Amino acid sequence: MSILEVAVVGYGLAGSVFHAPLIAADPRMRVSVVVTSSVERAEQARREHPGVRVVRHPDELFTAPGRIGLVVIATPNRTHAPLARRALDAGFPVVVDKPFTVTVADAEDLLARARRSGLPLSVFQNRRWDGDFRTLCELVATGKLGRVHRFESRFERWRPAPKGSWREIGSHQEGAGILLDLGSHLVDQAVTLFGPVRSVYCELDRRRAGITTDDDAFVALTHSNGVRSQLWMNAVAAQLGPRFRVLGSEAGYLTYALDPQEDALRSGRRPDDGMPWGAVGPERWGVLGAEPDFAPLPTAPGDYPAFYSAMAAAVLDGAPVPVDPRDAVTTVHLLAKARESAAAGLTLTA
Repeated sequence: MSILEVAVVGYGLAGSVFHAPLIAADPRMRVSVVVTSSVERAEQARREHPGVRVVRHPDELFTAPGRIGLVVIATPNRTHAPLARRALDAGFPVVVDKPFTVTVADAEDLLARARRSGLPLSVFQNRRWDGDFRTLCELVATGKLGRVHRFESRFERWRPAPKGSWREIGSHQEGAGILLDLGSHLVDQAVTLFGPVRSVYCELDRRRAGITTDDDAFVALTHSNGVRSQLWMNAVAAQLGPRFRVLGSEAGYLTYALDPQEDALRSGRRPDDGMPWGAVGPERWGVLGAEPDFAPLPTAPGDYPAFYSAMAAAVLDGAPVPVDPRDAVTTVHLLAKARESAAAGLTLTA
């Protein structure tokens, strides 16, 4: 069996928690190179992936790639486009962490480069494999909700004290802010479920002292099919709202709490540790039905490993990539429109 040698560029939270463990757990992939300038993170990478080659700068990777067959970009948002551009130009298939890019122009440029070169390019929209989202996709596809007319989706947190990270003290031109961070998940999920968008409305606020960008956002999308998506992302929610509230002509679906895979990865678990992965206990199932009849609905297991399994198949077998980069271009475009809407205080045509 062919083994795909992978280079992970960046070994902060995204690289060390969300990418490398999933890559290492896939039988067709191996974390071969990690790029990080941090001595502490270099030591961490060597502990977690014995035999890995650690280099301090992307130049060292591109000048001496060895047998690398895939480059994963897991660096701060502002560097996604230039690093992905270098990797594609050097002839490597690429995965870019969300958000794909900061600007629409950069997103379109990467898409064009991948098309010209014929190289696989994908974006790590892992929340498509959340268990509650997989469950909702099945409900929509099978018509159990009837005709959906309203989709409410939230990523809310209670973090009243800023951590001082670049996501909080950078500018939106550098890719900071909650709209680009969590909005990239919520917009992608809405468009995946309900298709093209005809109008966008957005509210952006900065609630905490000491930060320089948005930490409280609301986005309303009106889809071409008439569905209205209402999306909240918030770092200062003292009481958390439902993760999903979806209303249809026949039934609704309501669920709380986030998919457990993030917490599992943060705690050091890996999908190949022999324990059930992504399972959601009955106490966290959503509720399906219409007044006055409701029933708990089992949540499908989350499956982040499916992303890299599909990426291995794309590179090694010529299969489709797990997330079409054209979808990511759409998401970047809608987020840019959302920021324009907030600045103007208007609903804008998408």
